[in-house]
Amino acid sequence: MLLARIAEPEVDPAGFLVSEKFDGVRALWDGRTLRSRTGKVLEAPKDFTARLPPEALDGELWLGRNRFDEVSALVRRRRPELGAWREVQLLVFEMQRAGGRFDERVERIRAIVDRVQWPQLHAVVQSVVADRAELKARLHTVLEAGGEGLMLHRADAPNLGGRSEVLLKLKPVHDDDALVIGHTPGQGRLDGLLGALQVRNADGVVFLVGSGFTDEQRRVPPPIGALIVYRFRGQTSHGVPRFASFVRRSDAF
Repeated sequence: MLLARIAEPEVDPAGFLVSEKFDGVRALWDGRTLRSRTGKVLEAPKDFTARLPPEALDGELWLGRNRFDEVSALVRRRRPELGAWREVQLLVFEMQRAGGRFDERVERIRAIVDRVQWPQLHAVVQSVVADRAELKARLHTVLEAGGEGLMLHRADAPNLGGRSEVLLKLKPVHDDDALVIGHTPGQGRLDGLLGALQVRNADGVVFLVGSGFTDEQRRVPPPIGALIVYRFRGQTSHGVPRFASFVRRSDAF
């Protein structure tokens, strides 16, 4: 699975296709089963998955801007209710294991969605942005509308996995995933509770995440081996995220 790197504020969009970054639940469809990014089966209603095409797709389950908690709650239910999924959309931005350039795969995704003709299946709009000024204007428009930011994917990129410069995310505040590898005990008011999580991100950088937790989360912190989402503002010269703050577990579904 391809993971994005952070785009510099003055990134040149030449050679990239640009789309909105959607805050949904990553969903991988292999033609028969819907899975999370960690490989867990997502228990979607059969009437939902029956409408999906036989091709392997990569996308986001999405309810709308600022509704991540709602869609996250839906996919964690063991007994899915069709009625609760009537607003859920699968926004497709990649094809699993497909060859060719990314812009060629984009056209294939559009053709698949056009063929299926189902309002809950969408091809993420990927477009050329002329220059940095237009990219800034588009980012401003998305943020003003309540969106998170933009994704930039090299138009000529093959289908890759892992962290790569062919996929960039442009946001005013960044977030990423990390693996919990240790717990640091709290002191003072936090005596007996979690002080910080020791984590390692996909670049292999180890650091501490010590803020963003509720007292309950400090009493029962994410265990070693869990994946979390953390938020940060830039990086040091050694690639260590600045002001890393806990957001949520990302392996809970």
